Amino acid sequence: MKELLDSFWRAAAYCLHPRVIALSVLPLILITGLALGLGYFFWERAIDAVNATIASWETLSAFVNWLDGIGLAGLKSMLAPLVVVFISTPVIIVLALLVVAALMTPAILSLVAERRFRTLERRRGGSMLAGVLGALWATVLALLVLLLSVPLWFIPPLVLVVPPLIWGWLAYRVMSYDVLADHASREERQELIRRHRGALFGMGVVTGYLGAAPSLVWASGAMFVLLAPVLVPLAVWIYTLVFAFASLWFAHYALAALQALRAERESVVPAAPASAGELPLVEVVAPSAPALPPAAP
Repeated sequence: MKELLDSFWRAAAYCLHPRVIALSVLPLILITGLALGLGYFFWERAIDAVNATIASWETLSAFVNWLDGIGLAGLKSMLAPLVVVFISTPVIIVLALLVVAALMTPAILSLVAERRFRTLERRRGGSMLAGVLGALWATVLALLVLLLSVPLWFIPPLVLVVPPLIWGWLAYRVMSYDVLADHASREERQELIRRHRGALFGMGVVTGYLGAAPSLVWASGAMFVLLAPVLVPLAVWIYTLVFAFASLWFAHYALAALQALRAERESVVPAAPASAGELPLVEVVAPSAPALPPAAP
C-alpha cells in the first residue's frame, strides 16, 4: 500500500509537468478531430437510425409516447442523442487509451526514468510490435466482454462495477507491458506481473473509474448541441490526462518494483562453484601442544 500511494502522488505531481501537458496536445488534436469529423458526417444519420429503432420497438415507442404525454417532450428529444453518446463513449475511451499508449507512454516513461531511475539498466525484454499486438488483442477482448455485459448495466449496482472492471483489466494489460518493455527483461517482467498482479489490476480499476468522469462532459455535449464544439474537446482532453496519469502511475510503481527486485536478487549472491579438478579448500588446524603436568609442590 505504501508503494501504491507513493507512486499515486508522484504521478499526480508529474501531471503538472510542462512536458506532460505538452504531450497531451497531440492526442487531443487527433481524437477531437476524429470525433468532430465523424459527428459532422454521421451525427444526423445516427440520430435518425436510433429514432427509427425506437419507433420500431413497441415497448420503447410506448415509453416515448408516455414521456410526451406527461409533458416531457424535451426529454424525449434528448433520448436519441443520449443513446448515440452511450454507444460511442466506449469507442472514444478505447481510442484515447490506445493513442496515449502509443504516443505518450514512451515519452512519459523516458521522463520518469530520466528524473528518478537514471541508473536503472535497460534490458529491453519487450518490443513495440509485441506491445501493439497485445494491446489490439486485449482491446478486442475487452470490447467483446463489454458488449456481452450490456444487459447487466440495467441492474443499478452492476452498472457501477462491470464497466470499470473491464476498463481496469484493459488498462492493466496495456500499461503493465508498455512501462516494463524497455527496462525489464522478459523474465523480470513476468515475475513482476506475477508478484504485483493484484496491485496492478487495482490501479487499472481506479483508472477505469477516473475515466468515467469525462463521460458526464461528453453527455453534456449531446444534450447541449450548441456547446458540443467546446465540450467534446474538453472531454477528450480529460480522457487524455486520465490515461496520461495512468501511464505515470504504472511507470512509477513498476520501475520502483523492478529496482527493488534487482536489489533483492543482488543481495543474494550464490557462492562460486569450484572449477573442474580443483579441490575444495580445507582448513588445516594445527594440533595443540599437550598440556604440561602441574609442577610438584
